[in-house]
Amino acid sequence: MKIIIIGGGAAGASFAARMRRLDDQAEITIFEKTDETSIASCGLPYFIGNIINDRDDMQVAKPAFLKQLFNIEIKLNSKINKIDPQAKTVTTENGDTFPYDKLILATGAKPFVPNISGLEKTPHFVVKNLADADKIKTFIAQNNVKTACVIGGGFIGVETAENLQHLGIKTSLIELSPQILPPLDADMVAEVHNEVRKHGIDLYLNDGLKNVNTNEIELTSGKKIATDMLILAIGIKPETELAQTAGIKLNERGFVLTNEYMQTNFADIYACGDNVAVKDFVSGTQTAIALAGPANRQGRLIADHIAGAHPYPYTGTQGSGIVKVFELTAAFTGNNEKQLQKAQIPYEKMLIIANAHAGYYPQSQPLTLKVLYNKQGKILGAQAVGKDGVDKRIDVIATIMRLNGTVADLRDAELCYAPPYSGAKDPVNLIGMAIENVRNNLVRPYFGTDFANMLVLDVRPKAAYDAEHIENAVNIPAGQIRQRLAELPKDKTIMIHCFKGYTSYVVARILAQNGFNNIVSYAGGWSHYKTLMEDKK
Repeated sequence: MKIIIIGGGAAGASFAARMRRLDDQAEITIFEKTDETSIASCGLPYFIGNIINDRDDMQVAKPAFLKQLFNIEIKLNSKINKIDPQAKTVTTENGDTFPYDKLILATGAKPFVPNISGLEKTPHFVVKNLADADKIKTFIAQNNVKTACVIGGGFIGVETAENLQHLGIKTSLIELSPQILPPLDADMVAEVHNEVRKHGIDLYLNDGLKNVNTNEIELTSGKKIATDMLILAIGIKPETELAQTAGIKLNERGFVLTNEYMQTNFADIYACGDNVAVKDFVSGTQTAIALAGPANRQGRLIADHIAGAHPYPYTGTQGSGIVKVFELTAAFTGNNEKQLQKAQIPYEKMLIIANAHAGYYPQSQPLTLKVLYNKQGKILGAQAVGKDGVDKRIDVIATIMRLNGTVADLRDAELCYAPPYSGAKDPVNLIGMAIENVRNNLVRPYFGTDFANMLVLDVRPKAAYDAEHIENAVNIPAGQIRQRLAELPKDKTIMIHCFKGYTSYVVARILAQNGFNNIVSYAGGWSHYKTLMEDKK
């Protein structure tokens, strides 16, 4: 069997290695238009920032290794110009034609470079492959770079901005939308915005690149920023022109359409990686999510299908991801509020702030955790931000989601506990319990910063209230609440808040059992409110 793979990135290399393990006789050839295969593209910002120093570490599987261990033929700097599905051949730009029995399209995606006036006047770069990173590092080393602008606040943009700042380069981060890191909701990304600013990056939101002059950019707002270099991290678009000319079906955004086994409309042509449309695991709608994990799994799945070795379908992409932003970590899985609203999926939400490990053990750090769910208890998405333990909480919830678990499973999850690692009630358990309280009508959570027509009841100690508080808030410390119930109105909504949200829940229960009906408890407490207000400054 002759197998040709177009593209030597994560999906293509994953397929090739799995296919060889299943069939040692197949002729497997990778055509890669660059001189790189299987590079650690997610690590490129850290290579630029000299966090990763050894260039060899950026190549996960070198061509010599793939040839020696897996007997995979790799043709570098070989661009395929034509696919003939009827003749089952591919033709290179040099005019050489190669037959195939099975063809794998793993062409990936390419950075979007806007048509901006004057762009050629200032050195500008993208961050797609190792050669791009080499160019950036060389330019910085040879030109005494002092300032840089990163256009785009997605993963690559944020990580590259952090690493440029790490090199001592004054960096500006420009994002056209109201926030960076689009998978996060506005109430979760606020802490990340504050962290970016705290570390000296100038953050411009709701603003875009209008034009470029020599060593200066002008934003759509009219602001002008001096810069020695530009990093364009605006987004990506699929490399599917080759597929389109071959008659392979694409969606309206240009991504390859496949069935559940990653087959295109030609049964012997498969597609995987950043160039394919996938099913959203939560909504069931068609989407495109550029992540290394799904790309690798898709490559493996195709190999199993071709080899007939226990084939199984691709069941969708959750969009689980994680990003380091200076001292913070942000992670997410499933849908966020914007996605659910767009898909017209009703949802409820809960947000808590809990300690990443036992509060009495040294260096315990707060963790903000948010879960979206429906009235039946199905988990629709989760997000977390903090300095410690973010990854494992989202990984646990992502796994429960994949197994079609519910919010009750968050409550019941039996997770490892020792003081250095967690509390006896893990944050995953705590948010499950908090959701249970809401679903059982024991409390109503409140989100946001608008308290119009409410009495704001601050139940923190008087000293904390005196130091800072919400305007017009009434302070009754939690320990005095039973003795001072007469001071509270029963004909007005009372919004209760404490430091992080637990004590306000306790007070809400006291009031509810003493004739007060219009009570809400502020999710995340003063700590979360302060984060939101700081982001608005």
